[in-house]
Amino acid sequence: MDLGIKDKKAIVCAASKGLGKACALSLARNGVDLVINSRTASELEATAAEIRAATGRSVTAVACDITTPEGRARVLAACPNPDILINNAGGPPRGDFREWDEAAWMKAVNGNMVTPIMLIKSVVDGMIARKFGRIVNITSGSVKSPIPELGMSNGARAGLTGFVGGLARQVARHNVTINGLLPGPFLTDRLRAGAIEAARKSGRSVEDVLADRAKVNPTGRVGDPFEFGEACAFLCAASSGFIVGQNLLLDGGAFNSTIG
Repeated sequence: MDLGIKDKKAIVCAASKGLGKACALSLARNGVDLVINSRTASELEATAAEIRAATGRSVTAVACDITTPEGRARVLAACPNPDILINNAGGPPRGDFREWDEAAWMKAVNGNMVTPIMLIKSVVDGMIARKFGRIVNITSGSVKSPIPELGMSNGARAGLTGFVGGLARQVARHNVTINGLLPGPFLTDRLRAGAIEAARKSGRSVEDVLADRAKVNPTGRVGDPFEFGEACAFLCAASSGFIVGQNLLLDGGAFNSTIG
């Protein structure tokens, strides 16, 4: 299927591994040139080289902290007029809300709400002028079904979702879409870290914890990041301009609801 985005330019945040990397790979396979970001230069450069070799597309690696104004300025300098923006950032730590002070909350809100809003603000008017833009915010299935130990993520990402719900309807007439991708359990470092912690507390093996996580999902497994990347590329397609302000939940059916 031709998505109609060959030779478009994309910024993909937090793309050295996991779901961000999967999104970058899927976009590049569809002919998109990339600027990718993460904090760790060695991992990021390795990912950039891998994507170039696999797809032949231009991939510029910008190692920086996207949650800072300086980091965002560096990424935008490398790609000042993106056609596609994939917002992504590492999630806040797990825990009990009683453990989190104001500074922890400010960090979570900055990383998972304010940073994507600032990036959207920087690029959306250019997209409007060019009559094409695709913005995808990687949030979490917890936006629809809160996870108790991820309270900071629940709150910050829900805030971003609420903001985007209003903005998406304002820019859609210009062929600029803003949507959310809500991952459930995908086999990423974050999922494995949670399994390691659960194994430590329960005295079980990490493999057993992951196997149990898979069993309770209606699909009988956890997600493959490739699947997530392909969904991201679909939302960025030229033919996806009528998908506006939606939040696509990729959780293998774990959220039990008749509608949405």
